[in-house]
Amino acid sequence: MSLTTRLSVFFLAALAVVLAGFSTTLFLLARTYLHRQVDERLEFALETLSTAVETAPQGVEWEPDERRLSLGRDDGPEQVRWVVCDSHGHVVDRSRNSAGDDFLLECSWRMLSDPASFHEERSQGVPWRMSQRRVPEFIPSGERDLRPVVGSDDAERREQFYPALSLTAGMSLEPIRVTLRNLAVALSALSLALWLLAAFFGRWLCRRALAPVSEMAEAARAMGSVERDHRLPVAARGDELEDLGRAFNDLLNRLDESFERQRRFTGDASHQLRTPLTGMLGQIEVSLRRDRSPQEYRQTLELIHGQAGQLRAIVESLLFLARADAEARLPDLETIDLNAWLRGHVAHWAEHPRAHDLRKEIPSNEPIWVRVQTSLLGQLLDNLLDNACKYSEAGTPITVRLAIGADNATLVVEDAGRGIAPEDLPHVFEPFYRSPRDRQRGATGIGLGLAVARRIATALGGTLEVESRLGEQSQFKLELPAGVCADRR
Repeated sequence: MSLTTRLSVFFLAALAVVLAGFSTTLFLLARTYLHRQVDERLEFALETLSTAVETAPQGVEWEPDERRLSLGRDDGPEQVRWVVCDSHGHVVDRSRNSAGDDFLLECSWRMLSDPASFHEERSQGVPWRMSQRRVPEFIPSGERDLRPVVGSDDAERREQFYPALSLTAGMSLEPIRVTLRNLAVALSALSLALWLLAAFFGRWLCRRALAPVSEMAEAARAMGSVERDHRLPVAARGDELEDLGRAFNDLLNRLDESFERQRRFTGDASHQLRTPLTGMLGQIEVSLRRDRSPQEYRQTLELIHGQAGQLRAIVESLLFLARADAEARLPDLETIDLNAWLRGHVAHWAEHPRAHDLRKEIPSNEPIWVRVQTSLLGQLLDNLLDNACKYSEAGTPITVRLAIGADNATLVVEDAGRGIAPEDLPHVFEPFYRSPRDRQRGATGIGLGLAVARRIATALGGTLEVESRLGEQSQFKLELPAGVCADRR
């Protein structure tokens, strides 16, 4: 099932529940309101009828002529109908629209034995709402069999006193039932129309909203390994899909850059390996052309030994750089005092031609604890010092500075050499990168020292950055996380 279909089904199901709940609630509210209106009209009718009853010591008297009742004159099905009976169920008076209909009289007689205010009755399948009131409200059981004092017919009863009267009012519920049926049909039709309209436009909207996903999927399927410059189409919509497309294109850009660096790295590595191998093979071929003296063979072997050493250094650097970042992190680290280690390591440079140019700036003799692998840290520092010696003039100072912060230790190697051009700074840590100016000057090197130094810094959990001013100085700053030696604090 496609995402468009799933979203459409969820949206339509939720809309159906909302419409059904809204329609049901509206129908129930209308039904309650209409029935309450009927009950209020019946109560009002009984109040009106009660005003025509006069209470006296000798009984109650029905006096409709004095108060001119207009209730029940119209014959409409929505009109109130009423009947007044004595305690024996004889009709004292009735509404004009109930003449000839004994349904109200039968209901009145049945309701005499039921104290409930409202009753539901049915006449020929039509529901009726009935209400009755007795005047007076309490009738002693001994008086219920008393007959009217005077008179026997309805006209005479209107002018006589009675022990009690029952006032009964009723309304047909057929108009309400028709109204509710029409309301239910209207709500159902309206809900269905809204649901179908939402189904059409909702699916269209889902397809339009998710169209960029389909376009990106088609573009991704059409991409080949050769066409690395192709990217996903991203519409400027300002939504999450645009953000997804841009993020994926950024990933492709990073992969393309990584692939390009790897391709360039492979080409440079093959070139750097081919050069010493070619020299070694050339020296061997020249030596084998004729017999030579032991001194000449020794000279050739020394040349081959030097080139083999250079080749070994290149291969070891390439193997180290070829490791993945996760493999380059070293588990067997040890906690050392960087202060003491730096003094001892710099002492190994005493025989170097630039030894007299080295300067150490250590703020104090207090121990600075870090967790490192000393052999790799030594290689990193040697690479930085060798780079400083290579790109600065003899007699200019090379400073090794040590500082401690709250969470890290900083080791700085600074020279007063020719500096690095701003356009070369972003590339100095790339394998085999050499500045065009250095190539023109004929500076030695293959461009792996700084790349290896940064990889070692990453493996030790630190960072290596460079700052330089062209023609003045270069400063390489190594930051390592500070460690704690519990047994030496």
